[in-house]
Amino acid sequence: MEQYATVSRLSRIAEDQWGLLTRRQASDAGVSQATLQRLARASVLERVSHGVYHLAGAPTSDHVELRAAWLQLAPGVLAWNRTPAEGVISGRSAAALYGLGHLPADRHDFTLPKRRQVRRPDVRLHQRHLNDSEWLSLRGLPVTRPARTASDLLADREDPQAVAHVIVDAIRNVTDYPATVADALAPHAARFGLRRGDGIAMLRWLLELVPVPEGTRWIEEAAARATRPDTRGTTDADRSVSPPLTSPAA
Repeated sequence: MEQYATVSRLSRIAEDQWGLLTRRQASDAGVSQATLQRLARASVLERVSHGVYHLAGAPTSDHVELRAAWLQLAPGVLAWNRTPAEGVISGRSAAALYGLGHLPADRHDFTLPKRRQVRRPDVRLHQRHLNDSEWLSLRGLPVTRPARTASDLLADREDPQAVAHVIVDAIRNVTDYPATVADALAPHAARFGLRRGDGIAMLRWLLELVPVPEGTRWIEEAAARATRPDTRGTTDADRSVSPPLTSPAA
């Protein structure tokens, strides 16, 4: 009877977290570490990663390791109470969650507003500011929208051709729009030898790396709907200390 009551408490946490719960959340619900270990030995709980468990019988969600890593970032905060301050999925992880491009999701990328460090070698944290328009909720997870994802990948020095594939998939699948992508790419133009802040030129160059029949139409649409001026202030990408890449025209 006591175990049933304990499992019932844990179920109330896990049911809206894809069957997952953290050790801290269990502790806050009055379940001790010793009890968690006993439930794990009894196969009532399955350890997914350090301090994160999956409740037996609950459906197994997609990207479970990514979800567990996200829960670890703020182990005491329930998923439905979180804000972008607790971490937004970005970079390669965001592209994989959308199913865009071909970059390997061999690490978990998260963006936070303040600097943090983690011990996990497969987790990479990025300190960057996100506007409300630059992220959304996808299958219950906060994730940077594709335009911002592409911009962050360039800031992380990913291969431009690989980023171009992400952009093509995003626009073709209508998960983002040419004008929004051009705006997000604008801060990178000068680093690639283009006019500073020229997101249209940046989008055109990337689309030329992976020619697609719709490319010309997408550029025309971006140019017609662009609202951001060509010249803009510096951003995280502009302040990068890495040396400039070779000009696209070279």
